[in-house]
Amino acid sequence: MARELGMDLVEVSSSERPPVCKIMDYGKYRYEQSRKNSKTKTHQQKMKEIRVRPKTGEHDIETKVNQAKKFLEHHDKVLVNVQFRGREMQHIEEGQRIILAILEQLADFAKVEKAPSMEGKRMTALLAPKAGKN
Repeated sequence: MARELGMDLVEVSSSERPPVCKIMDYGKYRYEQSRKNSKTKTHQQKMKEIRVRPKTGEHDIETKVNQAKKFLEHHDKVLVNVQFRGREMQHIEEGQRIILAILEQLADFAKVEKAPSMEGKRMTALLAPKAGKN
């Protein structure tokens, strides 16, 4: 019967008496199974980094914030870095102002996982995507 239909005779359960078989297109069945398996892959969360300096212009910061929004929409974590060089270390408050402005703009998209803190010559904050946003 399977040959007449141009299909395959597939043994479904060999432990039963008599063995249970099914007439089907086995190639098509295997293809559909591989499609199901590929759809179940989960997104691996990555760490993305946004770097700015205390003298970075407002429009450049706005561009970086938009990029961070895209990262957060893809469910990636974002590390915000303010890099200090030379005499900029004497004006840490300028870097704090910038990092707090960035965190404020991203408040709707992310939660602060690690508050802004100084680590050597850089100030860092870690943002994680909000669970409710899809």
